[in-house]
Amino acid sequence: MIKKKLSEIALLFVAFVWGATFVIVQHAIQALPPFSFNAIRFLLAGLLLLLICIWKEKGKLQITLHTIIPGFILGLCLFTGYTFQTIGLLYTTPAKAGFITGLSVVLVPILSYFMLKHRAETGAIIGSILAAVGLYLLAVKNSEPFSLGDLLVLISAFGFAFHILCTDRFSRHISVLLVTTIQILTVSLLSFISAFLLENWRRSFSANVLLTNEMIMALFITAILATAAAFFIQTIAQRFTTPSRVAIILTMEPVFAAITSFLWIHEKINTAGLLGCLLILIGMVFTEIPFEFLRKRHKKTIELPK
Repeated sequence: MIKKKLSEIALLFVAFVWGATFVIVQHAIQALPPFSFNAIRFLLAGLLLLLICIWKEKGKLQITLHTIIPGFILGLCLFTGYTFQTIGLLYTTPAKAGFITGLSVVLVPILSYFMLKHRAETGAIIGSILAAVGLYLLAVKNSEPFSLGDLLVLISAFGFAFHILCTDRFSRHISVLLVTTIQILTVSLLSFISAFLLENWRRSFSANVLLTNEMIMALFITAILATAAAFFIQTIAQRFTTPSRVAIILTMEPVFAAITSFLWIHEKINTAGLLGCLLILIGMVFTEIPFEFLRKRHKKTIELPK
């Protein structure tokens, strides 16, 4: 029980890091295109984790298909999420993209049931619905109708949902550090390929762009905190909780993004946004209510003595 609580606190910290670094990433990709930025960000994070792996194993690092395949699958899910979200942003608003990406909180329990035969707890179901409504109020109230960009971002939501489910499946059986390293390097490799195909890579990887103080700081913070540390913590923490609860906790990312945007760049939050934040918090609280335990206890109290 203590490990479960600690793991969920750790996941909340991950959501805080991702939300707090949103402003940093938003400014960085104004100078360095998204694929190029992610390629370098994930490469630095992957190399750092690889060095830690080599140090931990005293130079005798053993990489087998048993670790490569899960790491590649996780990396592919993560890359799918980032790629379709990035392309979708060309055709839709950031607010709608944030909401649709956050719908993974609803997709996770549904996919978990059909793929893993895991029936979500009552609290997780109620919490998912409240969090989804909260995300809507926080991001897209009074927005435009569904568009091509929204469809692309919805695909990214499936990518992030599958990433949570696959992490739950793989993290219990293999080295957390090694599989995290492989998945992050996979994202970096696929991002480099995309950058060379879809972006002006000669300009992106020039010294004039990469060696500015702002870019070095952005890459340093996102690579170490928001990538290497965050995904390592997520992979460990998912050993002790359910995918549905992970998805709900991670919906706090846009809440932290809204708070840090207000504090750093004075971006205003309207009444609907504040209500949305509140509903997401209430959704998290509902995941802590043991409905199944209360139902069983109530059933026992009404049973007649034989």
